[in-house]
Amino acid sequence: VQLQASGGGLVHTGGSLRLSCAASGFTLNDYTVGWFRQVPGKEREQVSCISANTGRTYYADSVKGRFTISRDNAKNSMYLQMNNLKPEDTAVYYCVADSMYLCTTVQGFGSLSKKLDYMGQGTLVTVSS
Repeated sequence: VQLQASGGGLVHTGGSLRLSCAASGFTLNDYTVGWFRQVPGKEREQVSCISANTGRTYYADSVKGRFTISRDNAKNSMYLQMNNLKPEDTAVYYCVADSMYLCTTVQGFGSLSKKLDYMGQGTLVTVSS
């Protein structure tokens, strides 16, 4: 049972990447899914999420208008299209899934009072200036 993220890499400022995350051993249909990122020495940051049933989405202010989250339940996968990348987007990106948290447009997963059900191993995104 796991989430497997892929698609990270090295790009120049202004470039694009598409992150993918495939679930195995469980079905994503009933899970709120999303992406976090973390820079070594800094706190983990919520980037985006999408709800299980309504398709409601959340984006951190820092990525609004540049990133787009999507999910394909038929492929048991989620994606993060990242455009106009900036050096400050450099981080390890983690895909997550949870059966209880909702995704709200204002707070995403919210305060995370409990551990998320699943988190992938992370994929490194490096944006050079």
